[in-house]
Amino acid sequence: MPALLRTKLSVLVAFVLSLCLWSCEETTIEPTQNGSLSGTVTDSRDNSPVANAVITTTPATSSITTNAQGQFQLSGLVVGKYTLNVKKADYKTEAVNVQVNLSSATEVRVVLEKASGSNHRPNAPFNPSPGNQATGQPVNLTLRWRVTDPDGKSDSLRNDVILYEGNSTDRRQLLNNSKDTAVAVTGLRFNTTYFWQVTVRDLAGEVVKSDVWSFQTRAQPDNRYLFAREENGNTDIYSSDETGTNLLRLTSSPFIETAPQLSPNRDRVAYTSNATGQFQLYTMNRDGSDVRQVTLLPVDGYFNQGIGYRWSPDGAQLIYSSYNKLYRINRDGTGLTLLATAPANRHFRECDWTGQGNRLVVQTVGVSVYESELYLYNADGSNPTLLVANLPGRLDSPSFSVDGRRVLYTRDLDAFDDGTGRQLNAHIFSQNLDGTGLVDVSAGQGTSGSSIKPIGFNDIVPRYAPDGSKIIFVQVNNVSRSVPDVYTMDLDGRNRTRLFQNATLPDWK
Repeated sequence: MPALLRTKLSVLVAFVLSLCLWSCEETTIEPTQNGSLSGTVTDSRDNSPVANAVITTTPATSSITTNAQGQFQLSGLVVGKYTLNVKKADYKTEAVNVQVNLSSATEVRVVLEKASGSNHRPNAPFNPSPGNQATGQPVNLTLRWRVTDPDGKSDSLRNDVILYEGNSTDRRQLLNNSKDTAVAVTGLRFNTTYFWQVTVRDLAGEVVKSDVWSFQTRAQPDNRYLFAREENGNTDIYSSDETGTNLLRLTSSPFIETAPQLSPNRDRVAYTSNATGQFQLYTMNRDGSDVRQVTLLPVDGYFNQGIGYRWSPDGAQLIYSSYNKLYRINRDGTGLTLLATAPANRHFRECDWTGQGNRLVVQTVGVSVYESELYLYNADGSNPTLLVANLPGRLDSPSFSVDGRRVLYTRDLDAFDDGTGRQLNAHIFSQNLDGTGLVDVSAGQGTSGSSIKPIGFNDIVPRYAPDGSKIIFVQVNNVSRSVPDVYTMDLDGRNRTRLFQNATLPDWK
């Protein structure tokens, strides 16, 4: 063999041998890296857990379902990116991109939305109470109805309720997005038709309206009694019949509303309120509606605070005391006229007006409530005449008899005087306009004899009944802050009968 050929062959063999030796060296393989994935599937409407939702991944791994708490877990996943696919009947399929890491478990929350067409609308509200077209309903009542859901989720339904007053464009939103299926309504008008409708919606936003239902309130009762009552620190005005069956609360503001008086033609109720900061005179309908302020100068002064006013005999005007002035004003607030000015250092307080002889009786009071006198005036404020002088003991509450010939008032026979205005033994008296014929009504025996009035009580704020046969008044314990009650009695003081508890400043027409 030629030398050159042998040399090339040797080089080739050496190269092949070196290649074989290199290929026989050990090769290093990196270990597989794994992580885990866990999560919760919830309903988009109320965040409730979705059980039995199917979980798959891309790249493919195990397929699992959520438990009753909507939870799932996938272990042994190769570290990397995955697409999580979540499916459940009646829900839209949701795909979520996640990253599985080596060092910590990946957590994910998946929210499913109801698929279109899988939710059913609620059933229309039904079974209204009061029934549709019901009549004779009270002015304070509770509206009730029923709602059901074909998907078995009635507890999740929400209600809106609107009330319309007949012959009016006003509407009242009684409920808004509420689970309640009953709502209380107060302050309705008598003898009025009302329309109401319920709108119900489910968690998917499906909305259904009820029929428009109606009811009519009962006719306004002919309540002949008015009084003020304090409850929970708030004083309001009430009307009632003699039995108390038709008791109506006419005012409900956070202010003091007091001293109610029904007009002689029985169409409006006058009262005073300190809503403006001082007591002003107002009128309203007998059901408490259509409130109108009458005065701008306050019904105020020494120990007055809203009690010093009275209707004119024809109901067209009112007289009222404002500090040391006595005014007349039309019922609509026009025609303010000054009638009289009180004696020096005194204010006007309570008053009354009789059409028989067209006279006024007015109380004047000094800086002490125990300094009091009663005067007679002509209706135009002229010719003041002293009727009852400043006697020992507190003197209050003058009012005329129906025929205008006598005057009622009260006086504390114990002549108590401690600077607070307290009385220990206030009696009701009546007398003729000329000062004769004095009768201690509370004693029941004229000016002498044993008292019919209970010991330790005061008889105050008396008025004659509309027919003049009885006296309506307040009986109250002489202990401070005692609760007053309204009574009636005969003209001789007998047959004392309690009408209303926790009531004062009564009026009876």
